[in-house]
Amino acid sequence: MGHDHAHTSHTNRVRLSVAIGIVAVVLVVQVVGAWLTGSLALLADAGHMFSDLAGLIIALTATVLAARPATDRQTFGYQRAEVFGALLNGLILLGVAVAVVIGAVGRLVDTSGSEVLATPMLVVAVIGLLANVVALLLLRPAAGSSINMRGAYLEVLGDTLGSVAVIVAAGVILLTGFVQADAIASLVIAGMIAPRAVVLLRDVVRVLSESVPANTDVAEIRRHLLDTQGVVAVHDVHVWMITSGAHVFSAHVVVEPAVLSSGGSGALLDALCACLAGHFDVDHSTFQLEPAEHAEHEENPHR
Repeated sequence: MGHDHAHTSHTNRVRLSVAIGIVAVVLVVQVVGAWLTGSLALLADAGHMFSDLAGLIIALTATVLAARPATDRQTFGYQRAEVFGALLNGLILLGVAVAVVIGAVGRLVDTSGSEVLATPMLVVAVIGLLANVVALLLLRPAAGSSINMRGAYLEVLGDTLGSVAVIVAAGVILLTGFVQADAIASLVIAGMIAPRAVVLLRDVVRVLSESVPANTDVAEIRRHLLDTQGVVAVHDVHVWMITSGAHVFSAHVVVEPAVLSSGGSGALLDALCACLAGHFDVDHSTFQLEPAEHAEHEENPHR
């Protein structure tokens, strides 16, 4: 299990490093292109690309930190660094969305001096689209297993859609001369950025507040544990995440007297841990086995 995790972390770092190189090159191309063409949409896409680059660097740093071993002061290691990385990504996305909206509204209100060179704008947008597609293909395999990698993937996905919006705007300007299409495309880009940022931040809050992981049914876990031979009752149940894919569980388990008197505690613990790992993907679980009389003396026990 440890070897698989280390291999996955290394693979994620390689994917992120390559994606960073691609995004950095295209960012320079987009900034220069926006300056030469006067396109706000291209500049908005460049701003989003900048947020991508910052987010990818943050994600890479978080991945490196998360691979560090646990210590006496960081008993779960640095796995939660991935969550803080995702938090920064979400905040950057929101900041970019607000800045783009302000610029686009300003240009729609004041159309003077809003000449846009559509042909070079189109060329730069196509280059950005191709680069983003390559980066997406690199990051997609890891997006489902890590909140940090999912944040990086969403960053690039949004910028890919942004490049499409710029291409459409450039085409409209070339065909009709409607230069306001540039500002409208900028608003479309902002509209794509903001919801993804909110979703990412929602997931981060769920982890940091130690809420029960999504798609985890505590009542079902309790039923499984109660079906284990020797278990009488289960209370003080806690389920939370250190980061995506790292679920933690603890509970007090009231057992039959024979379990404790016959030395069967070890076998019961093995059965309980196997139940959680096999049915609920929980690899880190802690159980307090106790006789019924002890449970009766506990203060304020909860479910």
